[in-house]
Amino acid sequence: MVAPSSANDHHVLSALTNGLKDIDPEETGEWIESFDELVEKHGTERAQFIVRSLLQRAGDQSIEVPMVTTTDYVNTIPVDQEPEFPGDEQIERRYRAFMRWNAAMMVQRAQKPHIGVGGHISSYAGQSTMYEIGYNHFFRGRNHPGGGDQIFFQGHSSPGNYARAFLEGRLTEEDLDGFRQEKTKEGHALPSYPHPRNMPEFWQFPTVSMGIGPLNAIHQAQFNKYLHNRGIKDTSEQHVWAFLGDGEMDEPESRGALQLAANDKLDNLTFVVNCNLQRLDGPVRGNGKIVQELEAFFRGAGWNVIKVLWGREWDTLLQKDKSGELVRIMNEALDGDYQTYKAESGGFIREHFFGRSPETKELVADMTDDEIWAMKRGGHDYHKVYAAYKRAMETKGKPTVILAQTVKGYGLGPSFEGRNATHQMKKLTMDDLKAFRDHLRIPISDEELEKDLYNPPYYRPAEDSEEMKYLMARREELGGFVPGRLNEQKEITLPGEKAYKGAKKGTGKQMAATTMAFVRLLKDLMREKDFGDRIVPIIPDEARTFGMDSYFPTAKIYNPNGQNYTAVDRELMLAYKESPEGKILHVGINEAGGVAAMTAVGSSYDTHGVPMVPVYIFYSMFGFQRTGDAFWAAGDQLTRGFIIGGTAGRTTLTGEGLQHMDGHSPILASTNPSVIHYDPAYGYEIAYIVERGLEQMYGTKDEDHNVMYYLTVYNEPIVHPAEPENLDVDGVIGGIYRLKEAENDGPRTQLLASGVAVPWALEAQELLAKDWGVSADVWSVTSWTKLRRDGMEAERTSFRTSGKENPVPFVTKQLEGATGPVVAVSDFASDLMDPIRQYVPNEFATLGADGWGFSDTRAGARRFFHIDAHSIAVRALQMLAKRGEISADIPAKAYEKYQLDSIQAGSSGNAGGDA
Repeated sequence: MVAPSSANDHHVLSALTNGLKDIDPEETGEWIESFDELVEKHGTERAQFIVRSLLQRAGDQSIEVPMVTTTDYVNTIPVDQEPEFPGDEQIERRYRAFMRWNAAMMVQRAQKPHIGVGGHISSYAGQSTMYEIGYNHFFRGRNHPGGGDQIFFQGHSSPGNYARAFLEGRLTEEDLDGFRQEKTKEGHALPSYPHPRNMPEFWQFPTVSMGIGPLNAIHQAQFNKYLHNRGIKDTSEQHVWAFLGDGEMDEPESRGALQLAANDKLDNLTFVVNCNLQRLDGPVRGNGKIVQELEAFFRGAGWNVIKVLWGREWDTLLQKDKSGELVRIMNEALDGDYQTYKAESGGFIREHFFGRSPETKELVADMTDDEIWAMKRGGHDYHKVYAAYKRAMETKGKPTVILAQTVKGYGLGPSFEGRNATHQMKKLTMDDLKAFRDHLRIPISDEELEKDLYNPPYYRPAEDSEEMKYLMARREELGGFVPGRLNEQKEITLPGEKAYKGAKKGTGKQMAATTMAFVRLLKDLMREKDFGDRIVPIIPDEARTFGMDSYFPTAKIYNPNGQNYTAVDRELMLAYKESPEGKILHVGINEAGGVAAMTAVGSSYDTHGVPMVPVYIFYSMFGFQRTGDAFWAAGDQLTRGFIIGGTAGRTTLTGEGLQHMDGHSPILASTNPSVIHYDPAYGYEIAYIVERGLEQMYGTKDEDHNVMYYLTVYNEPIVHPAEPENLDVDGVIGGIYRLKEAENDGPRTQLLASGVAVPWALEAQELLAKDWGVSADVWSVTSWTKLRRDGMEAERTSFRTSGKENPVPFVTKQLEGATGPVVAVSDFASDLMDPIRQYVPNEFATLGADGWGFSDTRAGARRFFHIDAHSIAVRALQMLAKRGEISADIPAKAYEKYQLDSIQAGSSGNAGGDA
């Protein structure tokens, strides 16, 4: 009989019998004996069926049976259900040793005194078995008949990927010596982590920003099914693998979309969690058991859970353990203890682990301390890991997580294995080097090692060696090398001029917000033959806010399970409609999921060779503020597409209040080099910007295709004029054009405005002319960010050429000949407009919505921030007076006339401000 759990063990066991009295122990023993006989005669698979049948019968009889969210701390797959290992384990072990050596030596050589850039030695050392089982038997390359897998490698273990690529002949010794020296050794350089932008021919997914990899992997798997269900590409044989750390699973993003994977039945997805029980500074759960915690979490979310905890050496002991004491101790030992065991010795394990019970101490009585020490954790055992991967691939209807117990720094010696500081340890001593070489049986002499501690040799066997022939044959059979990117720009049919006509003709007498102008344009683009099916709208739970519920009946919402309920609004024209063939990815109230979905869709040109166009629309406040890290990863992954910040600005959504009023997202977005921000005022501007965006991202011109266009659009309705005659299209795309020249003579000023502020500038133009005889030209600034970047690039060019080339910034050229002071205004903070100040030849002032937001009317909020039409006029008058071009008393008169100190007197804008 298994000893009962103590009250303090509730976190490690399901404790099914706790609190229940055994009124007939003899009968209980007979039942257990009968069950043991069943297992012995018919195996674990038959036993599983009988137990499940009894549980089902108990439910029929209304007998309460608690849900089992955690199982004993043993391997999920019984020994008698393990498949035969198909490879040659000895050969695979030999070249895995070469990789482990080269990975560690790459980091060691990067620690030369005059370099000292570091690297992580321990991460790959503990994970190499799990990678190699995948590389040798599961990971499919692009040339596989069923298509290539998508593999999210764990960021800190990148030296292992480089070490394998070195054996494969994809990297040279000179490349390995360029680790973490991307500029000083350009041409032979390797980024520290998986960075597709910095190594685009090799990496597919950036994963070192903890938590983003798991989330992106889930949405990648969903997108694979999406492509399949829509009939765009057969992805039925492609699998998504995500290699994660147990400490990483504490990130909210790591666990935040588990239900999506379960609900969508993503059996094309496998998480492999490397449970070395350590995070960066110490144990993940020193007083607990992270494996059990994760098992309960994933099982509760609907995932298939496979635990790989113990190597095959433990099988015999578990079979001999008739008392159940060994399993009890495995259950009760805490993670802090398991970490300590591998940092000590076999004798320590004998005393402190097996010595917890007389029965378990007897189990190892005939074993030496070295034999006890050599008993592996499950994540280092080829047979156990292979069995888990095979079971994961065979599981249908749900995603799988493999929880593999490992030792961080495995095989690196006592200075590294299982130490709290092992993540930060970058250097091996000479003794460490020699011990590591001996452990791996690398044919390098002491003499060679002793020549230079920081220049130990790499090892690569001959091309015709048994190991190299085997390694290359395995990859050829599985479809080629991974990871890798093609970097091809496929030519596709882009929308014709007809698709943009509706947006360019204006709204006549009708009023519409720029959000609606964009939504109407998108609908026209989705109708385009040979192109429309490439567009993937991605929407959090705000489709109706953005007027996109009109898409529901025709485009439909993607749901692989269809719509199996009767919709409450089924009789309405805009009824909610879900379908496996739906185009819309509706991610719910989940902005992080929205960016992950966009990343999967926007990199489809590479992952699937199928260019798709994501259009992710959201409350602008909840974009770069909430998910800026994810957008950075999207840029690193070379994602393409449109980011639409709806209900933008600090004063257009004033009914919603502080946390919804976006005055800074373009400023945050400007820090992402791959994001190009536009703040359009009218539908025709949107049309030209979108047309240019599609051409840049998906056209064939020689330019940077790997960009994302961020458009901020508003919920305030205005009349959109038709495209003006002789429109300066280059100005629209370049960031600024003259919208309306002054029609009167008088002292001159220039009003620069963007987005929803353009109508205020036009109103100010009228006020200045009518009340004060001042001439004002109005400029629409479609992109402050582009103007700033263009100016900076002009300065850099001049610096690099020592003044031999002095390019003129675009904004400087556009304003050439425009006289008078400049007033720049937007519905965002002054930090957006002010950075172009140095490129404007005129006197320059900014009016921005600086500070916290609040709930109020649009007009009141604009008067409070002094960004409304009357404030623009007064600021221009102040600058003209300072120049002596108008009477010095005029600004004060205007200030009083327009009651600028009275918030109630504000009048710029429409009533409203709700969502």
